[in-house]
Amino acid sequence: MAISRFRVTGDASGFVAGARAVVAHFSASVGCEGAELVQNLDEPGLWAIVSRWADVGSYRRAFNGTEAKLVLVPLLSLAIDEPSAYAEPASVGENRPRGTVS
Repeated sequence: MAISRFRVTGDASGFVAGARAVVAHFSASVGCEGAELVQNLDEPGLWAIVSRWADVGSYRRAFNGTEAKLVLVPLLSLAIDEPSAYAEPASVGENRPRGTVS
């Protein structure tokens, strides 16, 4: 699962249009099991794009090609800078924070 969160101030219509294009692109990508745009109930300026994938490779391949670069990069570059990929604990294995040496 991938969760990209956004803090949107002012008129959200431009953001929503871009986010819907991202959701449509993800939804049409091989391996996407669902994608949606959601808005926080308590903080209306907090939004997220939540997507579920068959595997991490499917998610990564969704970023290939010119269309992906034109649709995904402009909007996803505005996401809050935080880890966004999640998996069931049994499939994660030993979880090491970024920057640690094994």
